[in-house]
Amino acid sequence: MNRKQKRNLIRILVSLFLLIAIHFIPTDKVWLKAILYLIPYFIVGYDILYKAFLSIKNREHFDENFLMAVATIGAIALGEYHEGVEVMLFYQIGEWFQSYAVGRSRKNIAALMDICPEYANLETQDGIEEVDPSDVQIGDTILVKVGERIPLDGTICEGESSLNTSALTGESRPRDVKTGDHVISGCINMTSPIRIKTEKLYEDSTVAKVLDLIENATSNKSKSEDFISKFARYYTPAVCYSALALAILPPLFRMIVLHSDPSFSTWIFRALTFLVISCPCALVISIPLTFFAGIGGASKAGVLIKGSNYLEALSKTKTIAFDKTGTMTMGVFEVTTIHNSDLSKEELLEYAAYGEALSNHPIARSILKEYNKPIDKERIRSIKEIAGKGIEGKIDDFDILIGNEKLMHEHDIHVTHCHDAGTIVHIAINGIYKGHIHIGDRLKPNAKKAIEELKANGISRTIMLTGDEEKTAKEVTDQLHIDEYRASLLPQDKVNALQEILSQKKENETVAFVGDGINDAPVISLADVGIAMGSLGSDAAIEAADIVLMDDDPLKISKAIKIARKCMNIVYENIAFAIGVKLITLVLSAFGKAEMWMAIFADVGVMVIAVCNAIRALGVKDL
Repeated sequence: MNRKQKRNLIRILVSLFLLIAIHFIPTDKVWLKAILYLIPYFIVGYDILYKAFLSIKNREHFDENFLMAVATIGAIALGEYHEGVEVMLFYQIGEWFQSYAVGRSRKNIAALMDICPEYANLETQDGIEEVDPSDVQIGDTILVKVGERIPLDGTICEGESSLNTSALTGESRPRDVKTGDHVISGCINMTSPIRIKTEKLYEDSTVAKVLDLIENATSNKSKSEDFISKFARYYTPAVCYSALALAILPPLFRMIVLHSDPSFSTWIFRALTFLVISCPCALVISIPLTFFAGIGGASKAGVLIKGSNYLEALSKTKTIAFDKTGTMTMGVFEVTTIHNSDLSKEELLEYAAYGEALSNHPIARSILKEYNKPIDKERIRSIKEIAGKGIEGKIDDFDILIGNEKLMHEHDIHVTHCHDAGTIVHIAINGIYKGHIHIGDRLKPNAKKAIEELKANGISRTIMLTGDEEKTAKEVTDQLHIDEYRASLLPQDKVNALQEILSQKKENETVAFVGDGINDAPVISLADVGIAMGSLGSDAAIEAADIVLMDDDPLKISKAIKIARKCMNIVYENIAFAIGVKLITLVLSAFGKAEMWMAIFADVGVMVIAVCNAIRALGVKDL
């Protein structure tokens, strides 16, 4: 509880004590009773009256402060002192509950903000120097001591340790790292010092991107939030004018037409009750709070959602398409077999390594790792990378082609088919086929369970879109029990495939795509909901995505959907409950059947219940 909340709670308790005490003071003097009731009224409501004054001054009359001020001042003017004070008191109690609920949800965001490192230990010629992380350049070496946060992304060049990644991934189990491992900023070094060679500037680091995503999450509003904002904009003036009509027209009708007592005080009191009931606080406060709590709870679980509109879209997802490499598989490639013709296996691997020497593709890295010898770059005359196909270049005096069957067929080169499932890299020299290298990938540990969870949670169609060959794609989809697959897709082919899938969706349903590579960015952008693997994913994929999974675990997709659906259920519950109660009590008020306590419940009571219901969106442990 912060200082402001404590101060407001004290005001509420003091006013409540005075209100109870006044009931035990016997007096028949109206002026004394008025003074006694005005003391707790101003103690608990002075800020509401001041905000109402500012609203009138700024010509923004129709807000909840204006409604509360008019209703309570009107009740006191009619001699209903205790009801005027009670309305203000219970309204402030509701505001306090709302403030407490927002504070709770903000704690998750604040905890994530703590991942921001304050300094970096930069190694210089003069020793270790503490500098601002933004002053560290790519290629610098930094020392991370035990208990410190890693300030920038990079690769460990010395040391072994365990990292606490929970602030980023929601995963409580430490991650063991050693020399050569890639590490991301925001993690806490737990066991021993490590030296890291930085690979990104601070503004491009994981921690900076995470903070940027969180800070901008509330700017993207859902359709439900937009509806509530528009609803309140037109609803509040409408009920004010209706209350005015209720206070004037019935008594005038009684006086002019029926020639009877107009009972102005009775109808004015009914109009004031009508005003108290009509305040749309429950909707205006609880709906955004629900989304805010949902985004905060998801962030704590390692799922970053860029806005409530994406949360709403995710809740309607029935079809999910996946990339394969790095999404459902580890993306850690290893050379398993080499099939050669007239060259030796060592020579074939050497040409392949030289052809892939300038590429940063995972397959290229696996070939270079298997070759494990220095590369003489003077032997490389030219290299051209062909997206989705492979490499074309000149090594020594030989024209070399390295890639998939499509590349070979374009040059009329007949290939030898491999019966093993996996990635096949074909090699041709001077237009003659020389053999191929088989590269295997491993499924992620939770990949199969992730598909099972998705189907159990109402996902009716799962599809894999991959650039791998038919054989590999079929083997992976069979192992994971994915419904369909599209194989041998170039980046543009993936876009076309997803457009076809989007055209087949039903009304009020959405299609999600999950990917991690730079070639997935266009598809992620095209999907109704784009989901990126954050830890190992490319910057382009994370930038394009609507939702980022910080630990690359596909099982988190199901968790994100559960969070989204829970949030939307709470939103619909609050809308139905708030509007239903208000409509009933508004009708009762117009006919004089609603007492002021009913008005207080219809406003403050409904708001407190709706806010407490919204807090449930924070809970993700049981999902």
